[in-house]
Amino acid sequence: MNREMNFENKKVAIIGGGVAGLSVATMLKRRNVEVRIFEKEEKAGGRLQQWHCLFPDSSSSEKLAKELINDAADAGVSIVTKTKIEDISNTDNRFRIVANGHSYDCDAVILANGFSLFDAALKEEYGYGIYNRVITSAELESRMHNPDNALNIDGETPGRVAFVHCVGSRDAKVGNHYCSKVCCITGVKQAINIKKMYPGCEVTNFYMDLRMFGMGYEELYREAQEKYGVNFIRGRVSESSQIDNNSIQIKAEDTLLGRTIKMNVDWLILLVGIEPCTDVALIATRLGLEKEPSGFLSPNNRFSQSSLTVRDGVFLAGSCIGPASIPDTISHAKATALTVIDYLSK
Repeated sequence: MNREMNFENKKVAIIGGGVAGLSVATMLKRRNVEVRIFEKEEKAGGRLQQWHCLFPDSSSSEKLAKELINDAADAGVSIVTKTKIEDISNTDNRFRIVANGHSYDCDAVILANGFSLFDAALKEEYGYGIYNRVITSAELESRMHNPDNALNIDGETPGRVAFVHCVGSRDAKVGNHYCSKVCCITGVKQAINIKKMYPGCEVTNFYMDLRMFGMGYEELYREAQEKYGVNFIRGRVSESSQIDNNSIQIKAEDTLLGRTIKMNVDWLILLVGIEPCTDVALIATRLGLEKEPSGFLSPNNRFSQSSLTVRDGVFLAGSCIGPASIPDTISHAKATALTVIDYLSK
């Protein structure tokens, strides 16, 4: 009880109302800490609002988003949407956030502003933004909310779909040397979803190498091949072009068989990688935070202090420190909440 009494009048600002922000806010509020989420979009929930279903079990992303939002609401978390952080400053262990012309003073700040997606137009060889039937994995998720017409063409079902892995990840040409961690399993999940919607469609994944690190991921990869007949070809797609019927012709190399491939597909899906959030630069500069060479925010110690920063009172939660799955993001956010509670109690 005495520990909880120490939190009276303690205030924490959370930048970002996605998976990490909602998770850390709910846990803090349940410990009697006053929290306020600043979310730039019209509603909280982050990218869960865009996804169709989650890997590896195809559970509903909408259901999870509602659960996180309802938990935060039940706990009494204050969420301010459509906000733009205009300034953030620190004086005598207190912070002032200026958003939409209003200021908010608090004892601690948690950065949970997530990630951005790689701009596929920067990989000109794939024709994104030029050819109508070249879309990103995120756009495919949105289309799957309408499964009866997700990839139909003039009322006809697609006959062949190809995925390209590592678009904007592990690519020195665009400056992203790191693995985005969730793209491979996303490609497997989406390939299965297409086969479920269009059983007669031929689906092929072109990959560098497959990284199935999570529980159930390897099993899903095997299921994609054995149950659904999804093809996996180890090789890079070098270029794509639009042909007469608006389908896409791709050229690739099968590095295992040592042969070149030319294939016509109805849709080309680009599995875009994860990048640092676009609005993190201002906050990092204002607070004097350190960043990794990748541009993600740098914690004190990724092993034992992954929520802490070089600035006392400023904490990190979720994928602002690097690519992460949703379970990993929630776990990290809850660990951040405990770290903040320890900080406030001193």
